Amino acid sequence: MEFQHITVLLKETVDGAFSDPKGVYADLTTGGGGHSLELAKRLSGGRLICFDRDGEAIEAAGERLKGYPVTFVRCNFKNLSAVLDELGIKELDGIIADLGVSSHQLDDAERGFSFHNDAPLDMRMSGEGLSARDVVNDYSFEELRRILYEYGEEKFAPKIAQGIVDARAVSPIERTGELADIIKRSVPAAYRREKNPCRKSFQAVRIEVNGELDALEKALSDGFKRLKTGGRMSVITFHSLEDRIVKNRFKEFCTGCICPPEFPVCVCGRLPRGRLVTKKPIAPCAEETEKNPRSRSAKLRVIEKIRV
Repeated sequence: MEFQHITVLLKETVDGAFSDPKGVYADLTTGGGGHSLELAKRLSGGRLICFDRDGEAIEAAGERLKGYPVTFVRCNFKNLSAVLDELGIKELDGIIADLGVSSHQLDDAERGFSFHNDAPLDMRMSGEGLSARDVVNDYSFEELRRILYEYGEEKFAPKIAQGIVDARAVSPIERTGELADIIKRSVPAAYRREKNPCRKSFQAVRIEVNGELDALEKALSDGFKRLKTGGRMSVITFHSLEDRIVKNRFKEFCTGCICPPEFPVCVCGRLPRGRLVTKKPIAPCAEETEKNPRSRSAKLRVIEKIRV
């Protein structure tokens, strides 16, 4: 299947992170290479490092960005600092990240990300390691309940977890269609009529399989450390868990004194290291959401580093 992905908030994201055509930049989630291509076109003597754990994405982006000053790295973006050290890069002028699942991963049924198609339970962005099948069949009731509640914000997490445990006691759960049916049977009929009840649970399993939130925390911290003064980071999120992490981490970077309020003067000496470029997140315009409905939940936040 040809790798296809519709780039979200293209100009806004690249504008937010780009400053110097001779600078060094990193795209932490290359995907089909849309943001990378837009950024690479603006370089003149600069360099772009493209990260993605999906081998198909790296291959597709490699074709799309032939002839540009790009280095491709197939790995999790949580390894940003280690990769930069290997490449001899101390600082970055800008970082972009488009979080979540690519259109290609959702549309390729065999990857097992979507509840709309029946396929093997997989959901691995890298194609390696722990799979959705492992999580669904091997995790205890309590572990399943926890990830459904924490990563899916699913109010019926206990019922769905019990439904999974009961079903796998009869036979292993192998396919996305089987999991979707279990979820639907485990929630009240009224809930099923409101919206597809599988969305939150599939999101939760996917986040667990790929360790997405822990990786994001590390990438944000390491990425901000690697920005030079005046460098910027543009991050697109697609669900509340991701956005909360980005919002809180950016707030932390922009926080100065942390002395107790009863102290008459500051004794901690802490100064803000960042400045929010976007006071509120940027959302896609109506025209973009009409062309690409999957962009509706996108939020872009941009921060600038003002001191080490």
